[in-house]
Amino acid sequence: MKTLKAAAFSLLCASPLASAGELIYQPINPSFGGDPFNGSYLLGKAQAQDTNKDPSASRYEPMTTTERLVQSLQSSLVNQLIRDVNSGEVEQGVFDTSEFGVVINDDGGQLSIDVTDKITGDVTTINVGGLADF
Repeated sequence: MKTLKAAAFSLLCASPLASAGELIYQPINPSFGGDPFNGSYLLGKAQAQDTNKDPSASRYEPMTTTERLVQSLQSSLVNQLIRDVNSGEVEQGVFDTSEFGVVINDDGGQLSIDVTDKITGDVTTINVGGLADF
């Protein structure tokens, strides 16, 4: 037993001295102070592991070409109507679709847009001021 203790003691003395350094915690997740460039990597990993499906995602149906054309034309007409009222060419503009009715009034630099939902009957009024400066 004495020789075992002596051998262990001589082994400890013969080995190089061990030194310890300071442990520093460095977070990986950018939400907790980590490198912001890790965000896309972590998001990709999370999405790859995600097995949950959105229940409403299967109900999505893309618009047909005709529906997109109609929406684009309606948007263009409303934009042109607003430009005409803003330029002073017309003082009141009306635009109707099967779902909405839009009435635009110019009240001396105060643009008032009334949007009526024909299905529910709800009326939304949008007032834009400061148009006299243009």
